Amino acid sequence: MNSAVKFWVWLQSGKLEIVKRFPPSNAALDIVAGCTGLKRTQNFEKIILLAKHMAAPEANSYRNPVFEGDIEKDSPNEKNDIALRNRNLENGNSLHPEEHDANINIEMDDQLNKHESHAKSVFHRYLEKKYDTVLHFFKKHKTIIRQVVYGILAAAYLAMVIAACTLNFHRALPLFVLTILAIFFICWDFLMAKYENRIAKSLSPFGKFLNKQWFWLKWVVWISLITAIVCWLIFDTAKQGAKQLISFAGLVVYVLLMLIFSKYPTKVVWRPVFWGIGLQFVLGLITLRTKVGFDAFNWLGVQVQTFLGYTDAGSKFVFGEKYTDHFFAFKVLPIVIFFSTVMSVLYHVGFMQWLIKKVGWIMQITLGTTPVESLVAAGNIFVGQSESPLLVKPYLPYVTKSELHAIMTAGFATIAGSVLGAYISFGVSATHLLTASVMSAPAALAIAKLFWPETEQPRITVQRSTNLGKGDSQNLLEAASQGASSSIFLVANIAATLIAFLAVLAFCNAALSWLGNMFDYPQLDFEIICAYVFMPFSFIMGVDWEDSFIVGGLLGYKTFFNEFVAYEHLSKLIQLRKNGGEMYRDGVKQYLSIRSETIATYALCGFANFGSLGVVISALTALAPSRKKDIANGAFRAMVAGTVACFMTACVAGILSVTEDPCTTLLENMTTNSTEMITCCLKLVNSANSSTEIFLKTNSNLTMTGCCKILHQPTINCSWTNTLS
Repeated sequence: MNSAVKFWVWLQSGKLEIVKRFPPSNAALDIVAGCTGLKRTQNFEKIILLAKHMAAPEANSYRNPVFEGDIEKDSPNEKNDIALRNRNLENGNSLHPEEHDANINIEMDDQLNKHESHAKSVFHRYLEKKYDTVLHFFKKHKTIIRQVVYGILAAAYLAMVIAACTLNFHRALPLFVLTILAIFFICWDFLMAKYENRIAKSLSPFGKFLNKQWFWLKWVVWISLITAIVCWLIFDTAKQGAKQLISFAGLVVYVLLMLIFSKYPTKVVWRPVFWGIGLQFVLGLITLRTKVGFDAFNWLGVQVQTFLGYTDAGSKFVFGEKYTDHFFAFKVLPIVIFFSTVMSVLYHVGFMQWLIKKVGWIMQITLGTTPVESLVAAGNIFVGQSESPLLVKPYLPYVTKSELHAIMTAGFATIAGSVLGAYISFGVSATHLLTASVMSAPAALAIAKLFWPETEQPRITVQRSTNLGKGDSQNLLEAASQGASSSIFLVANIAATLIAFLAVLAFCNAALSWLGNMFDYPQLDFEIICAYVFMPFSFIMGVDWEDSFIVGGLLGYKTFFNEFVAYEHLSKLIQLRKNGGEMYRDGVKQYLSIRSETIATYALCGFANFGSLGVVISALTALAPSRKKDIANGAFRAMVAGTVACFMTACVAGILSVTEDPCTTLLENMTTNSTEMITCCLKLVNSANSSTEIFLKTNSNLTMTGCCKILHQPTINCSWTNTLS
């Protein structure tokens, strides 16, 4: 009834457009049609026109008594007014016609707003429909679209590489090599993902043949390897001298010591031991003895130094132009922040996970270690000892005691990539640090399996069952921010540790000097005590006897404090040598030979110290609380194993290192030793960029003759320089 009233009022007021836009309900239309004498099934337009005609009293004398009260605004008498109110009450309308008209206007505006919103919603539904259509198309053909986009990008990249090689191939050689490696690994991953089972099936007959004939083949292999090693040592010793034999003997001694003090000496599996040492030897041979390998790692070291140099931009902006006045705080520590940020970004894009799995796979198939310990050992090349266990966090409660020991040993035997840049900034050789980081990973697994052999059945034996997550960052900016934020604790920990340890060291030295003064030996200090303790270990690594005392002190700093303190002292010795200062003062050698520096660099490259012992226990206990007792019981043995792994890496470097002080070679024929002559010679070496090869290739006899002429001292016998020409 209300709808019929509204319909009639709209007709009465001449608002036909509103009537057409908002047609009445069927019930209202029946009422109006009945009043006008028409049927609802007839033309709606006729109903509207006839109703309008009937609603105009001036034009037509006919009135409809049914709606008369609704359209009458002013009643002439009170009786009609009461009748109007009664009808309004019965219909549920307002008592006053004016209020009814106001309600109609408000409802009419609401209807208009609803219509506008309805029109907008129709448009939105249209856009959503089109969006869904496009989205469905992309989802349906996403593989093809992705391949097309990747194909275009790959074609553009290859065109760039070809153009760069065409312009200057020597300049573009690194880019060319990296491109070839990327293509190889992409093809490798594609083939392994799609045809791994077929490849394994095709190679299975060869594997069965090896297993059947392995009893006598292994003896052939071992005899061949032993013969090759003996022959190589004979020829190499004849060419390079007997110093390499000392390093080889040291390697054998360390293996025997680990076997004697092994947890289960009778249950040692020798495959990971020999393969670990073999991988060390191969990596060292490629890096230190081949020109291609040396140039590659040397180039990589230069690029790393250049890359870390970009930290200066942030340091200069934050700390000002004179930031290098506080070298360690404003030059070294910001490198840790920068490197941590880069590592976080590489983790986010998945590159680090891919690289770690590849290195871990190589160690797994060669050493025969389980996927968990192989992944952790590979991860320790790039991250720290508290971060690498995160790679296998879900599996830590289920690893065996031997695997847990190997995980801790890998952390002690290597250093984190974030602090690698700090050591490089000290002036330590980037090439040797990078090589040591890689070589120590297989050495850690070899020593771990020798010091604590596997006596249980590992639960996780397939690498595909181990998944490496990408972290919780949503984009590159968040990943970079998280990397920078996470490094705050590391930087603060490094600074606080160095402040505390150096303060304790100064106090110990003062106390020891006071104690030694009572026995007329005031020079007694902590370094001297460590030097006597570790001197035999440094000597059998191949360090010169006269340098073994100094290197022993560095090993003591590294073991009882940390490697930061040790490398800081080593950097001072390197700088003294480069400056060409006095080699001897009061009969005490002031710096190391180049060979001793190299071996010391490899020996110090690890986190094996008492400070890191607490870090490992707390980090692993937080990740696997159920293994707290096993972690505490095996942590000290793991620290010892990590220390020996670093020493073994130094022994391999001593075997393969051919670096020799040219001054020692050239001055060994002098009848009279002279500090001035040695200083002059060292300055000549440094002018040749500290390269023995460059120095010796230049006319060294003429340069040394120049030194003799410069010194003008008759006590120096320079007659030997004439015999060289």
